[in-house]
Amino acid sequence: MEQPSSQKVDNKITHVIGVMSGKGGVGKSTVSYLLSLALKLRGYRVGILDADLTGASMPRLFQLKKKKIKTEGEFLIPFETQQGIKLVSMNLLLPEEDKPLIWRAPLLNQAIMQFWEKVIWGELDFLVVDLPPGTADVVLTVMQKIPLSGLVVVTTPHDMVSMIVSKSVSMAQAMEVPILGIVENMSGVICPHCGNTIDFFPRDEKLSDMITLAKIPLNTKLASISTKGLSVSDEEIQNLLTTLVENTLKRLEEVKE
Repeated sequence: MEQPSSQKVDNKITHVIGVMSGKGGVGKSTVSYLLSLALKLRGYRVGILDADLTGASMPRLFQLKKKKIKTEGEFLIPFETQQGIKLVSMNLLLPEEDKPLIWRAPLLNQAIMQFWEKVIWGELDFLVVDLPPGTADVVLTVMQKIPLSGLVVVTTPHDMVSMIVSKSVSMAQAMEVPILGIVENMSGVICPHCGNTIDFFPRDEKLSDMITLAKIPLNTKLASISTKGLSVSDEEIQNLLTTLVENTLKRLEEVKE
């Protein structure tokens, strides 16, 4: 990654929403995808900054194999997905999506700032930042350097996960970044016969006092996004997207007050 110059692009971004978990494998990127899609379907101008540099998965969720970002001088032009969402991800810069990014923290932090300052985002109503798991350098850089409107915290109802996710919540509170609420992913299985939700994780109450934006049960439609895409005409998916976006927008208004 080349050394950044002092020149910055004049973007106009109204809201920046971070999506974090603290724990890998809980579906954070899927939630970032769903939130971005839900906002776009509401008519907003939306972008995604894939800040999970060493584990970038956004291009795969959008089925963007072998797609590359273009440049304009020293600036990057985000890739526009079929849904009309602007996307910047390290996997759109690497020669192959499965090539590892073997960088130490200073280079990772520098890359994040280039994604923020050197990308021609233009005018956006929402920029969703898909954060890496954990509470280390990249997450700290985003919280310190990027004006976050709020954070969406992704968890599963397992006690081991909620314990680790609680660390991210504490970090956000220490950094004085507003927490919009949690999204509980893999929230049981809906029985196809009776419609009841079957819980199979041993639940923990560590995050019970936080506002829940949405509960997402295990679902084959969501599990196959990267291979089959997502049908937004499906009633179940529509209900999920509506719940997620309405609760998130409501919380954004509340934290402003």
